[in-house]
Amino acid sequence: MDLVRFIIAIILPPLGVLMQVGLGKHFWINIILTLLGYIPGIVHAVWVIAKK
Repeated sequence: MDLVRFIIAIILPPLGVLMQVGLGKHFWINIILTLLGYIPGIVHAVWVIAKK
């Protein structure tokens, strides 16, 4: 299941974070990072998924 989350995190980072932790602070941080730049959003999403 983590492989699917990693793939989703690369395609749409906030969705990958949402699937992992729900509507918490990490989701909103990822939304902001993705809006500031796509790569920081991906890095944060992969970090959140790998951490859990």
